[in-house]
Amino acid sequence: MKKAVGVLFMLTFVIWGAYRMVANIQFGQDCEGHLKRAADANTIELAKGELEVALGYLEDNRMTEGYTSIVYETPDEDVEFWHKNLTASLQELKDLSPDVSGLERSNMLIKLRETLLDESGNRTTVTYPSGMSVFPNNTSVALLGFITGILALVGGILFLRDFSAY
Repeated sequence: MKKAVGVLFMLTFVIWGAYRMVANIQFGQDCEGHLKRAADANTIELAKGELEVALGYLEDNRMTEGYTSIVYETPDEDVEFWHKNLTASLQELKDLSPDVSGLERSNMLIKLRETLLDESGNRTTVTYPSGMSVFPNNTSVALLGFITGILALVGGILFLRDFSAY
């Protein structure tokens, strides 16, 4: 019986981890990937389209204001600033006159790339507040992770104790 309870407790943590992985994959497909494509776009039209998809995802999922942090708020976790910055970038692309020079178009795309991406060493990443994949449920997800982590630890102990009794 203890073995079954131990496995059940450990399984709760596995389910929580699976949820985090799925949420991260979905965010990557529905938002982060489109931001990367907007940053890599060679035309204003392509960049606008990708940025609109990403912003649509954020707005449809109520990811437009608040902080991703749980304990204290830091500027790098400010969702509202990030969302406003993306919206302003899209508006700049929309306001760009069709008869603007190639140099100005190129400069706008470079500016967009610098807004959307972070360069650190030889690695390029899309800029967004950490924890966005589970936002606005960061507190609940962290609490569940803590609880299921403790349950998994207790479950492991129960499982090993019951297993070592043989």
